[in-house]
Amino acid sequence: METSVIDKLSALAHENRLSVFRLMVRRYPDAVPAGEIAGVLGFKANTTSTYLSILRSAGLIDQRRIGTSLCYQAKLDGLKGMFDTLISDCCQNRPDICNVTQSAPLPMPTAERPLNVLFICTGNSARSILAEALLNGEGDGRFRAYSAGIAPKGYAHEEALSTLVARGYDVSKLSPKGLAPFLRADAPQMDLVITVCNQAANEEPPQLPGQPLHAHWGVANPDADPSSAKTAMRATFEVLKQRIQALTWLPFERLDRQSLQHRIDELGHLTPPQSSPLRGTVG
Repeated sequence: METSVIDKLSALAHENRLSVFRLMVRRYPDAVPAGEIAGVLGFKANTTSTYLSILRSAGLIDQRRIGTSLCYQAKLDGLKGMFDTLISDCCQNRPDICNVTQSAPLPMPTAERPLNVLFICTGNSARSILAEALLNGEGDGRFRAYSAGIAPKGYAHEEALSTLVARGYDVSKLSPKGLAPFLRADAPQMDLVITVCNQAANEEPPQLPGQPLHAHWGVANPDADPSSAKTAMRATFEVLKQRIQALTWLPFERLDRQSLQHRIDELGHLTPPQSSPLRGTVG
């Protein structure tokens, strides 16, 4: 077996290094500053640096400088290569040992069978609320959107609701809620889960029923500066609208789960100043 596979296994065979890598995967495709990684996980800066160096040497993360910060991004092809080698060389692709099965592709969204999408942020009062209303409004009945918060507030942000109402979106069913309703046996099964704030992605999420795809579309907190909340909320609305419209235009019928995952990841970097994708080019 290749030494590189042993290196990857050794790098991940440590609780704290595994925690760092799992955080990188949850925040993918974002590159996260080393200081933020240390702060989120409660590690000392020098210890975090050591963990990152080992993971990078094993080919599991990439490093690049953004401004004055060294930032790190999960290298998912490195992890996939490790599993591919283990399955082929170690287990000889034997299903009685590895029980390797191909996950079923997501169904083509239709009005008869909408695709269930859950948006998660911290308080479920602004960003995820906007995303829920946008997808339900833009999806032509082919998508059914929900939202939740890891620490839900007791009210939806007034500026978020005003922004939606002014643009003709239905807000009658929008209210902050936690993740518990989506863990019940009678809860709708999600096909796709998208975190829309970094803090939510930093948290270890509960396991939702089924095998939903997960993606991260980090959006800055529009309420960070209350004096500019109105302008920030409008900007947040536009960012999410562009990404959600692009999501509804994806050619689900032509994409397997891996290809679809990559496309949804890419949408997390769309911003309004870029040219908006057209139906003919998104597919």
